Amino acid sequence: MPGKLLIIGFGPGSFEHITKRAREAIQESEIIIGYNTYVDLISGLLSDQQVVRTGMTEEVSRAQEAVRQAKLGKKVAVISSGDAGVYGMAGLVYEVLMEQRWTQADGVEVEVIPGISAVHSAGSLLGAPIMHDSCTISLSDHLTPWELIAKRVEAAGMADFVIALYNPRSGRRTRQIVETQRILLKYRSPLTPVGIVKSAYRDRQDIVVTTLADMLNHDIGMLTTIIIGNSATKLYDGLMITPRGYQRKYTLGAETQPLKPHQRLRAEAEPWALEQLDEEFDGAERQGQLVRDDEEDEDDEELLPVSDFTSKQIEPEYIKSTANSLQLAMEALQLVSKTSAVENGSGVNNFAPLPTATQSIFEFAVSPGIANKKLTAVQLCALGEIIGDRGDIEYSPHHQLIVRVHTDDPKQITSELSELGLLLSPIGDVAQIKACDFCNLEKGDSIPYAEGIHNRIGNIQVPKELKIGFNGCGMACYGAVQQDIGIVYRKNKFDLFLGGKTVGRNAHPAQPVAEGIDPEEIVDLVARIVERYQKEGHPNERFHKFFKRVKEIEGYRHQEMVGFVIENAICGD
Repeated sequence: MPGKLLIIGFGPGSFEHITKRAREAIQESEIIIGYNTYVDLISGLLSDQQVVRTGMTEEVSRAQEAVRQAKLGKKVAVISSGDAGVYGMAGLVYEVLMEQRWTQADGVEVEVIPGISAVHSAGSLLGAPIMHDSCTISLSDHLTPWELIAKRVEAAGMADFVIALYNPRSGRRTRQIVETQRILLKYRSPLTPVGIVKSAYRDRQDIVVTTLADMLNHDIGMLTTIIIGNSATKLYDGLMITPRGYQRKYTLGAETQPLKPHQRLRAEAEPWALEQLDEEFDGAERQGQLVRDDEEDEDDEELLPVSDFTSKQIEPEYIKSTANSLQLAMEALQLVSKTSAVENGSGVNNFAPLPTATQSIFEFAVSPGIANKKLTAVQLCALGEIIGDRGDIEYSPHHQLIVRVHTDDPKQITSELSELGLLLSPIGDVAQIKACDFCNLEKGDSIPYAEGIHNRIGNIQVPKELKIGFNGCGMACYGAVQQDIGIVYRKNKFDLFLGGKTVGRNAHPAQPVAEGIDPEEIVDLVARIVERYQKEGHPNERFHKFFKRVKEIEGYRHQEMVGFVIENAICGD
């Protein structure tokens, strides 16, 4: 008999916000598959089900395993926090099914069970910030190019959406939220209300209400949802309220309304509606009224006939305002002026210019060299002077200094640091050589090969951050065999290791795949391995997973690593 896939959104994580159907689905399932943290959140609902846990970024393997078990006749629950259809597992499970040509008629049964999404959990804690048109944008560029995300932020800012930001910042992704703020400040007042909610309805819940200008001064991480108000959002008693627009047709403080129910949908009560604007334009065209050409200079007062415009050029703002639309525009300006206007001596509001956009943050890594691990006093002093109070420096476990600095001219900084003899590298999903110090450069026979690998494939973009460990002797004291690719110089030859995993419950060293490689071959061999990973690796796929998936690289076969088996504890034990 075919099995069943239950794709469950269990909400923010608190038991009282898990729906009745989600509870029933969890309890009736034979197998629970989920990210470690999510399994922990629902552990109180588990009994004797088989539990399959995986770490972060293991979404594809979870979906594949769920489909496999369901095809074996099992009833399988795939769990997601929030709503499974909003940045959750529902879409990915369907993608795996589509890849296998599944159909609803003869394939395994699929039921998607909705849950409370993070945007709604956060919104309820902040007041009523999402009362009008809104959108959600994930700032994670692991699966979506940043250029596309930036366009979406730009469009949302321009269109005055209330915006909910998912995945705003992680330990490595720090620039995205800064760039988002910079973009939005082009369209919104610095005083726009912003709500920052961490771990909504969980034990470590934290709520901050701030402004667009000040939002980066607060703690923001992967467990944070940020809601940015639109031009009408107000702050009241610590809450964010976005008006729905009732004040246009209702007098909220009056018992007797000036417009009766049958009058509120009449054309004269909705001068902003598309139909009214069309009628207004038609009337202006018939009367030969003039409109401004938006491509003329601001000081050019030449007006063009309406008939000179193509249909694509006609926009509501070009229409000569009637009394009603002018009154509507002034009302909108008054709403904005409450936060961004200043009053001149005559009592008239003049809008103060918004502050200039914040500078971009330039982030990169600095080291004294591939083999050299010593920074000179001159280099340190010059580095500190160049960075100054514009940025910060963080020491990494990979023998690098991570530099973050506000600048509009990154080329000047890189040229100055390069002239000091420092090695500069990008941050992110690139290939990097992590070499030892060759016993303070005394065992330097293999240094040229380490530098050759760096010159050949160092810093090239790959699907996921790739560390190539390089040790100059058989002691391997710098842990080359723990990295994605390990290279050990021993007895004038090289040993090669592939597929190490440094973190997680199933962490393991790389597999020894070859001994006694001739030095003349090592650079080309490693380059071919990395270049194949670059071309054939899936987005966000780590090297050890790639090796396991393709099964063979340059004639080296993948071998399944044997690790500890940790039994899942029954609830209450």
